[in-house]
Amino acid sequence: MIDRDLLDILACPENKTPVKLADQPLIDTINSAIAKGEVENRGGQKVEQPIDGGLVREDRVFLYPIQDSIPIMLIDEAIPIKNLTSQ
Repeated sequence: MIDRDLLDILACPENKTPVKLADQPLIDTINSAIAKGEVENRGGQKVEQPIDGGLVREDRVFLYPIQDSIPIMLIDEAIPIKNLTSQ
């Protein structure tokens, strides 16, 4: 999905901490919540399209979505995951 070399250099644009690929159960949980209309990004916009994957910030507070194999590393596009999962 994402080139390993690219993943090694990506970091959260807000606090510069490392990010790692989200596991499939987390992606499934987020996509289920998206389908129910329960997901807003940090910019306050409802997320309407399922995500292909995601990059989870080190503190597991936000996920940066991946669409068409492209990580969307914009602060306002990050999805808060604290209330979506207990991970």
